[in-house]
Amino acid sequence: MPNQLQHETSPYLLQHANNPVEWYPWGETALNKAKQEGKPILLSIGYSACHWCHVMAHESFEDAETAALMNKYFINIKVDREERPDLDKIYQLAHQLLTRRAGGWPLTVFLSPDDQTPFFCGTYFPHHTGLGMPNFKSVLQRIAAYYDSHPLEINQQNTQMRNALALIAKPEAYQGQAMNSEPIAQAITHLQQQFDRDNGGFGSAPKFPHPSNLALLLLINGRTDTIANITLEKMAQGGIYDQLGGGFFRYSVDAQWQIPHFEKMLYDNGPLLSLYAQFCQQQTDPFYQRMVNDTAAWVMREMQAPQGGYYASLDADSDGKEGKYYVWDKTTLQSLLTADEFAILTSFYNLSQPANFAEQWHLHITDLKHQPKQEKLDHIHKKLLNYRNQRVHPGRDDKIITGWNGLMIKGMATAGICLDQQTYVDSASRALAFIKQHLWKNNRLLATYKDGEANLPAYLDDYAFLIDAILTLLQARWQTAELEFAIMLADVMLDHFYDRAEGGFFFTADDHESLIQRPKPIIDEAVPAGNGIAANCLLQLGYLLGETRYLTAAAKTLQMAYGNIQAMPSIHCSLLIALHNYLNPANIIVIRGNEPELTPWQHACNTKNNPNSLCFTIPNTLTDLPKALADKKSDKETIAYVCQGERCLSSITSLTELQKIL
Repeated sequence: MPNQLQHETSPYLLQHANNPVEWYPWGETALNKAKQEGKPILLSIGYSACHWCHVMAHESFEDAETAALMNKYFINIKVDREERPDLDKIYQLAHQLLTRRAGGWPLTVFLSPDDQTPFFCGTYFPHHTGLGMPNFKSVLQRIAAYYDSHPLEINQQNTQMRNALALIAKPEAYQGQAMNSEPIAQAITHLQQQFDRDNGGFGSAPKFPHPSNLALLLLINGRTDTIANITLEKMAQGGIYDQLGGGFFRYSVDAQWQIPHFEKMLYDNGPLLSLYAQFCQQQTDPFYQRMVNDTAAWVMREMQAPQGGYYASLDADSDGKEGKYYVWDKTTLQSLLTADEFAILTSFYNLSQPANFAEQWHLHITDLKHQPKQEKLDHIHKKLLNYRNQRVHPGRDDKIITGWNGLMIKGMATAGICLDQQTYVDSASRALAFIKQHLWKNNRLLATYKDGEANLPAYLDDYAFLIDAILTLLQARWQTAELEFAIMLADVMLDHFYDRAEGGFFFTADDHESLIQRPKPIIDEAVPAGNGIAANCLLQLGYLLGETRYLTAAAKTLQMAYGNIQAMPSIHCSLLIALHNYLNPANIIVIRGNEPELTPWQHACNTKNNPNSLCFTIPNTLTDLPKALADKKSDKETIAYVCQGERCLSSITSLTELQKIL
């Protein structure tokens, strides 16, 4: 019989709707039931594309004997961390405090029923004892027994936990010292120390892309930054990139970027698409432009809904095995290709080496210098893709998440700008239109959309990432209505998320459900820190519109986090980008003129795409503009207005002069 998850829209929760476990979604029904029955809560947090979530579900949650223990001793709550990042942030932090090590998914947390304070945490527990861990059934029995026999100890620990969460939620006190660029220099020094000079990236395996780190390096050091260039080159040639179909996997399990964890997440691919679109402008090798085009094509082909929004993720697994959709054996390759084509493939992807994934081969490039003619490679890829498409496809989580859509809208818009591809701009525009139509209700954003239903109040990331996306999309092509939407989003962010007393933005709104912590995210995680993106957006929007309240909120956000930034600069790269733009405001370039004459000016901005400049091309025919933009007029000739911070230069009527500034 279906449990209480049967009415949810999350694909992840619906995967568990027929478990013998009496699952509940997070909400008053389950929380009140735990209080009334005095049972602790077993909270399980995961997501659809998570391989080990599927393993634990198959081993334990589908097992009648395990489910009987869970139902006997606990109130069981299942949460999709993509729908409820507020809960995930709190209980991942609790896991770190209780176990002294990083968490992950599946996250398994046991909570006191009266106030949802965690008293025991873990991640994956095996069905049978092994891997240095106890089996899950014994864990359930021991925790239930301890909860009944040690209430005082649990209460004491819970008090300490709540105190710790309250302390962590309050950033280091700002001492009033003038903010400067020293933390940026320290972060870059630390990134240089962590840099893997042989393989690119930071640290050893498992290795993640860390796009915020790379964005900071490119902003400060320009397009010649060695760390960013080597890392972007190595990732693009590695197995973390899908060499046939486009798009990036979540992370690499080895230091050489060869073998990934095979899930594809929208939130990784949006920022990486932005970086690679800018990166390929400086590369003479057409491989990188082709890579951006292939990734954008994959997004539109597999990740964009017919209505316009972008889907959340693709599973690591297909047909019950991780990576099965993507890897190859030589017999299959030889049957699909001619002898000459197989020789080309073997040379380019180094298939003469031993198999690198479960006695099969996952494609990666060892040396771009030996790449074959593009026409031949395209023909080979087409054959392999046609065959691959006949395999069981990885599962797709087709819910639409507002914040992640913001990241991809920015990625597609940036690709459209840098590669002069209107198709990509159109894709981004359709996604934004979908968000505005379906997830903007009563002047507030909602967080997710699935099966015709939008739900859950949006979080800081949703607002900040979407404003950031709109500011990029406006540079690709101007729409005054979209600027007005960005202003509305910024005003809601200030009205409901901003801490007017201490500065900075809370992750949840002031009318959100009350939880055991209300954090202010300042550290970059899998996605950039919401406060970093919010501060940077408000700086850009504030200078564009001459709106001082946006600039003040951005400054106070940086001041709020400055103590933490000084203590550990390199984990705050998004905030450091905002700090750099606060200390060295970007050029805001507004070009006005008649539409036919605007094209070469906009093209000049696009080809010189520079993270230190924002360029908005606004036709004279548009009159419904905010005053700061309406005052920038053009009568007959095209004029560029260039401002840096509160300082504006003389207007420019020569395209050559504009190119010098760019």
